[in-house]
Amino acid sequence: MAADKTLSWSYTEEFPLEGEPAAQARLRGIELGTDPVSAATGAALRMLAAVSGAKSVAEVGTGTGVSGLWLLAGMGADGVLTTIDVEPEFQREARRAFDDAGYPSARTRVIQGRASDVMPRMAAHSYDMVVLDVDPEEAAQLTPQAIRMLRSGGVLVVTHALWNDHVADPARRDATTVAARELGKSLRDEAN
Repeated sequence: MAADKTLSWSYTEEFPLEGEPAAQARLRGIELGTDPVSAATGAALRMLAAVSGAKSVAEVGTGTGVSGLWLLAGMGADGVLTTIDVEPEFQREARRAFDDAGYPSARTRVIQGRASDVMPRMAAHSYDMVVLDVDPEEAAQLTPQAIRMLRSGGVLVVTHALWNDHVADPARRDATTVAARELGKSLRDEAN
């Protein structure tokens, strides 16, 4: 008997327990019209930060701080999260979420601006992990800068790599799905 992938996916998405600060940040994000990462994606981010021993993480797409809280939870006590977003209101909410969770301001660096303008000015080979929490078309544009910023052996995360489960469906030919597919292929090919 074949397993029901939809049930497995739903179970996986709902399994991680989200702390109160992240849950509140998620609600504020939804109210403001952002699309916060799911608790399962957050748990994966936390795990990747922890197993890579990340001390310096750059994130594009601050939102209201949901993904940042998960990343901070996976980093050591001396880890610093640098997060970039163009929306000042989102960043205010993210700072609030980081404060509510008890993270000292020295652990977070919030930069307001377009990632395409900010990332080229960030130090090369200085980050253990770079998270692109943006749509696939923007992720494709930012990937070269993200790779430049990573230390040798660093981790690049593209949170929308499967773009709402459309990437696996060959009938989907919209620009965003195609961009996600092409980004995945280029990263695979570069790794080989």
